[in-house]
Amino acid sequence: MPDSLDRLLRIMARLRDPQTGCDWDVAQTFATIVPYTLEEAYEVADAIARDDMADLKDELGDLLLQVVFHARMAEEAGHFAFADVAAAIADKMEARHPHLFGGDPATEASREVRWETLKAAERTAAGATSALDGVALALPALLRAEKLQKRAARVGFDWPDAHGPAAKVREELAELADARTDAERFDEAGDLLFAAANLVRAYGIAPEDALRSANAKFERRFRAMEALTKDFAALSLDEQERLWQAVKASESDEAAEIARSQPDA
Repeated sequence: MPDSLDRLLRIMARLRDPQTGCDWDVAQTFATIVPYTLEEAYEVADAIARDDMADLKDELGDLLLQVVFHARMAEEAGHFAFADVAAAIADKMEARHPHLFGGDPATEASREVRWETLKAAERTAAGATSALDGVALALPALLRAEKLQKRAARVGFDWPDAHGPAAKVREELAELADARTDAERFDEAGDLLFAAANLVRAYGIAPEDALRSANAKFERRFRAMEALTKDFAALSLDEQERLWQAVKASESDEAAEIARSQPDA
């Protein structure tokens, strides 16, 4: 084991020592650490999105600490240790790449199909009884919706093209508009979002990625509007809308200028 990793494991063991460790670290449980684990995973994604390699190095370290933390608590409880975690994922990767590690020739199946077939076999071996088993409850709702839909599609429960999902979105929009109680609106709002995710998926687009991009675009444009006036909140809605359209037009002009400056392919 590399010295740096061994050092990290020893630090965590020291932090968790019941007599001489850190009170905060000793008091933690799997459940209390989960929010930090999720936060660190998102911060890794953020560093990648910003193409900040220095920050990515730090965030990967923070995420690794979370793995070490969970493994240490499991070892203390007699469940497994960090070495078992590493061995389990190594075994899994070799099993999922038999054409590289098992001597089996590569098949005609695509990489994704082969990967999903192997994962399905693993789920069956683990006692799965539904095509939806194993889709983690803790996933972001939009990402989980996509994964549930993909699982259902693998056993034939899917529209053949985007027309079906598009009609479903229109249906759910109407049902949300017709809802009469808060409970009905809540239910129909969820159905609408689920249908929208399915429609986007039908076009081969990852809903989570698309919404993340839309969030970034909205934030960029809203900040640009704020920069154009001293008191944005004091403007009327019509004035704010004019600023919004001006920002959009400015972005379009900038994109067109960049396109014109590119050499011909």
